[in-house]
Amino acid sequence: MTVNEHAAAAGGGTESLEHVKRMPILISLMIGAFFSILNETLLNVAFPELMIELGVTAPTLQWLATGYMLVVGVLVPSSALLVQWFTTRQMFLGAMILFTLGTLVCGTAPHFAFLLLGRLLQAAGTGLMLPVMMNTILVLYPPEKRGGAMGTIGLVIMFAPAIGPTLSGLILQSLQWRWLFYLVLPFAVFSIVFASIYLKNVSQPTKPKVDVVSIVLSTIGFGGIVYGFSSSGGADGGFRVYGTILIGAIALLLFVMRQLRVKEPLMDLRAFAYPMFTVTAILLIIMMMTLFSTMSLLPFLFQGALGMTVFASGLLMLPGSLLNGLISPLTGKLFDKFGPRALVIPGTVFLVVIMWFFTRVNLDTSKATFLVLHICIMIAISMIMMPTQTNGLNQLPQRYYPHGTAILNTLQQVAGAIGVAFFIGIMTTGQSKYLAQSSDPKAPVEMAKAMVSGVHNAFLYGLGFAVLALVLAFFIKRSQGQAKPTS
Repeated sequence: MTVNEHAAAAGGGTESLEHVKRMPILISLMIGAFFSILNETLLNVAFPELMIELGVTAPTLQWLATGYMLVVGVLVPSSALLVQWFTTRQMFLGAMILFTLGTLVCGTAPHFAFLLLGRLLQAAGTGLMLPVMMNTILVLYPPEKRGGAMGTIGLVIMFAPAIGPTLSGLILQSLQWRWLFYLVLPFAVFSIVFASIYLKNVSQPTKPKVDVVSIVLSTIGFGGIVYGFSSSGGADGGFRVYGTILIGAIALLLFVMRQLRVKEPLMDLRAFAYPMFTVTAILLIIMMMTLFSTMSLLPFLFQGALGMTVFASGLLMLPGSLLNGLISPLTGKLFDKFGPRALVIPGTVFLVVIMWFFTRVNLDTSKATFLVLHICIMIAISMIMMPTQTNGLNQLPQRYYPHGTAILNTLQQVAGAIGVAFFIGIMTTGQSKYLAQSSDPKAPVEMAKAMVSGVHNAFLYGLGFAVLALVLAFFIKRSQGQAKPTS
């Protein structure tokens, strides 16, 4: 299939893709995505300073993170509709303008309410960014060349949040917290200018019917689940956690039932009729839970058991996270050449072995060992995530592209929120059981051993998920695109 034929199949019509230069479009998307995704992890290190300067408590300040995740979780499901209502340029520039405005509000915020407003505007821009980026790649590149392009996008997706905490730590050593936003602002403006010049429309809006009921159910469903699980780490649970999760689950069930009935669904769940897409969705849930559990558990282990500082633990995890992003383009090219099985099966085997090693760590384990283990697990995840995602989306017909990207991005948000709550809950339970049997539970050494025991329990569950991923990997077959759904 030629580029022009692919454009026609993709419903293009705004302009032919035959003479469109792909690289400037890809660069435009990457610049905007990098700085919007960077802000997901850039601010967390500044929380202690913000509590003092803004005069708020930790639970109140936590809304800067919870609210961010909540807006992204609510917006992503609706992106399937928005992508079909607006052009590529309108969606991307709209997302970046929202993000830039939010960054400006954050940097100049006189008090907490304005800072929260700015974070929510940033989240709105970020929530629209990933679906636009992935949908553009699907339309712009034919299936046999998507692996390399998706791998390049994967570099940004993994590199930006990995460098966030370390970069903010360096900035905060000599500058005020507002500079976390001031330094991002010129790059965000540059992204808007660059995209205005080079970003082209790659698909034609079809403007399907807006189903308000589906939007409301989606917002309550995904919003309730993401908020409930992301809030479950707090001291108080009750209705705020379990009630919102229950309400979200009921709304989500009603949402699914409605999507299968209406003629023009907000998120077409018939994409799950394609077997490789279904396998992809399950594997991505497992990978996101594994990734978020590792990113959450290791700082507890490093700081709570090994006595490392926040900055030192961030530096220890930085090489693995950076390498995960840097090898994504390589895994993308290998996917194009050899298909998914050559990467996903060895990757899941590698993941099982590394997760087993994590269940064996103790207080005597060296920092070098932790460094190597973290690098290895991030390489394994890189071998699995982007090739799996590309292969699953490749099987879908063009009309399902917006829905497929929205489904996968939504599942990743939900899996991340659930994964953090699930694994930290297991760690806390294991920690409490150890201390309950200890003769001196308040002794520092015993508390450190309790932390290790809790982390062991959590990684044992992680090992179980890794084994499940390995089983699923053997069901993966290379997608050639435009496959017929299973009955």
